[in-house]
Formats: sequence, C-alpha cells, structure tokens
Amino acid sequence: MDKIKIGIVTASDRASQGIYEDISGMAIIETMKAYLENDFEEIYRCIPDEQDLIEKTLIELEKMGCALIVTTGGTGPSLRDVTPEATENVCQKMLPGFGELMRQVSLQYVPTAILSRQSAGIRNKSLIINLPGKPKSIRECLDAVFPAVPYCIDLIEGPFMVCDEKVIKAFRPKK
Repeated sequence: MDKIKIGIVTASDRASQGIYEDISGMAIIETMKAYLENDFEEIYRCIPDEQDLIEKTLIELEKMGCALIVTTGGTGPSLRDVTPEATENVCQKMLPGFGELMRQVSLQYVPTAILSRQSAGIRNKSLIINLPGKPKSIRECLDAVFPAVPYCIDLIEGPFMVCDEKVIKAFRPKK
C-alpha cells in the first residue's frame, strides 16, 4: 500500500499562541489512525486565523503532495473565521455536498450547526475538507463524509486509500 501524506491544519489564534492545547488537530490525527489501514505521514500545522496564512499553508501542503488536507477551526460566523474563504480561494473546484452533509449531521446534535460553514474542495490532486473546531463534532462530521473520501481521492489521481472496514467503510462504485 502507498504511504499517504495527510495535512492537518488547525486555524486558531489561541492554540497557535500556546494559550491552550490543540485537541482538535489531535482528534483529526487519531480519527485518521482509526480509519486508515494505509501507513500515512501526517503533516501538521497550527496557525492563527489569518486568511492569507491559511491560504499559503493549504498551498504548501498541496505542493508537498498531501492527497488529503483536513482543517479544523475558522468555520463559524465570527469575524476571525475565514477558513472556508481561504479554501475557496485556493481550490479549482468546490464540493458543496461535503458541507451540506456535515451540517445535516451536526443539526442532529445542536441547533447552532446552521451557523457552521464547513466546506470542501479540490486543489490539483488534493482534497481539502474544512471541519468544525470541537473534537466531538470533528468525529461526527468525518464519520458522515469519509466513506466518499477514498473514491474522491481516486478520481483526482491520488493514492489508493484502504479503510479499516470495522471502523468505517469506504464506498467505491462497482466497475
């Protein structure tokens, strides 16, 4: 199996300053370890909520060969929340179904999920997914959308992802 590069980006002013621990970024890494049978290299960044810096980081991770880039934070309505804007600026294609499904799932738990602006898009051969900031919400959202991720990566000519089917089943159309 190919070793996959996965970028993990936490957009948080306070976590990037060390005011608190980045448990959200760690939650993404732990979820990927649970989901994937492939060996993967995690390329982790914890950065402030600055749109230009988020854009530069997403571009850097794509150029480093990350097939999947998962962000956490910056998806709410506050003035500092700019992760979806940064993602849209660097992607050639947006995949609105990811955000629609994540909000639908989150609405089962909290009515404020309608305020979340999770999104996803494609930059060259990288799939970028914006997740909310809470670790519990991260897992709920990834559980919902991840079955489509390996096939999406296939379609953009990325490495073949193999999921642990006891944890999550990837969906690929039968040929």
